[in-house]
Amino acid sequence: MHRADVVVVGAGLAGLTAARELVAAGKDVVVLEARNRVGGRTVNHDLGDGRVVEAGGQFAGPTQDHVLALAKEVGVDTFAAYTKGSAVYVGGGVGGGGGVGGRPRRYSGDIPPDVLALPDLGLTMLRINRLARKIPVDAPWQAVRARRWDSVTFESWIRKTTAGTGALDLVNVFLGSAYGGHAGDASLLFSLWYIAGFGNETTPGTVDRGIGVTGGAQESRFAGGSQLISQRVSEQLDGRVVLNAPVRGVEQDDHAVTVTSDAGTWHARLAVVAIPPPLAARIIWRPLLPPQQDALFSRMAFGALMKCEAVYPEPFWRADGLNGQGVFRHPSPICSMFDNTPPEGRPGVLMGFLGGPQHHAWAHRPARERRGAVLRAFAAAAGKDALKPASYFEQDWTSEEWTRGGPTSVPGPGVLCELGAWRDRPFGRVHWAGAEHASYWNGYMDGAVRSGRDTARAVLACE
Repeated sequence: MHRADVVVVGAGLAGLTAARELVAAGKDVVVLEARNRVGGRTVNHDLGDGRVVEAGGQFAGPTQDHVLALAKEVGVDTFAAYTKGSAVYVGGGVGGGGGVGGRPRRYSGDIPPDVLALPDLGLTMLRINRLARKIPVDAPWQAVRARRWDSVTFESWIRKTTAGTGALDLVNVFLGSAYGGHAGDASLLFSLWYIAGFGNETTPGTVDRGIGVTGGAQESRFAGGSQLISQRVSEQLDGRVVLNAPVRGVEQDDHAVTVTSDAGTWHARLAVVAIPPPLAARIIWRPLLPPQQDALFSRMAFGALMKCEAVYPEPFWRADGLNGQGVFRHPSPICSMFDNTPPEGRPGVLMGFLGGPQHHAWAHRPARERRGAVLRAFAAAAGKDALKPASYFEQDWTSEEWTRGGPTSVPGPGVLCELGAWRDRPFGRVHWAGAEHASYWNGYMDGAVRSGRDTARAVLACE
């Protein structure tokens, strides 16, 4: 039996941030991590020669003040995502067999030049921004029309308020990477709240900030990869992080909490559980979780997301006036792509999101077939040289035992109004943290850091 003041479960950004704050306040803390690494849903892929590329969460931008501040505190620099040149819109998509259909069109800015969809999309974005301002970010279920908005899917609302399917198709391009799903997976209320969180206490959230690069959520990346932030925080915790320690059970009474893991058992006054809600629900709890909390966590389903990345000797598309960004209207195997080249400018890396419906259609296919389809999609946007990468790799977050999906949990219709108030409610001596427990930038790295800090303050207030 080991002892500590606080046991933190999970060494992602939320858990590490909470531990860092608690240690700074003089508490004896241990962090138990199931994986053999820290970082949670951020992980670096080694390219050799000391260079890495991100295979998980990677972008940050304006109003994401918490993750940017933490990176600065631990000495991790940022650099601008590559935006010089044109993006490419492949309106016809890539067919189910991987064949390219539709003529690629170059464009600037963040909105693809689909003349049939743009009028509806523009009006839809205005309506969403207007409605999002009506959402209480800390308690969306208290919005005046909360029950009505929570009873319909985001998709059904878009279909009802637009003339064609173009706006819905482009919204689903964004949600393929943001939800790992599509507009039919979430209620209108959840989606409005999610977008309202693309800001902070002084700046309202907007669709534009969520989808944007310059001035938006994809504006910056972290030199050395986003996982480096967690690695630096772990180093500062100086031996307090225990790896390969999946937590199997949590038992508590009025005086203490006992956390049992594969690496041993810890006895503490308080605990912080900073793992995805669906995984938290699988822990053996004594006493059992309140039924409302168990139901909520179980219904906060993860999306399905894979990142597909091709590595080239150099970013050849830049010489052709392209910035490596691409948008693919269905049924492409990927919904969007980015230039993921390291800050040194070599090697060149193209990254595509295979999420939601695309993941369900392609993840089960042979790896060689999927690779070919993804490379043909890259070639449709960046040129035929994309067909011959020096290397290629994939990160399928549904196959990660201690994640089981990505990038975030998306509750379906009715869940927020019925159970949302239980999301952050402490369970006895157990407090919650994680990207899904943030009101601003929910599901993002910034939300995870913000949640870790907020939870550490709540724990200290219990002392």
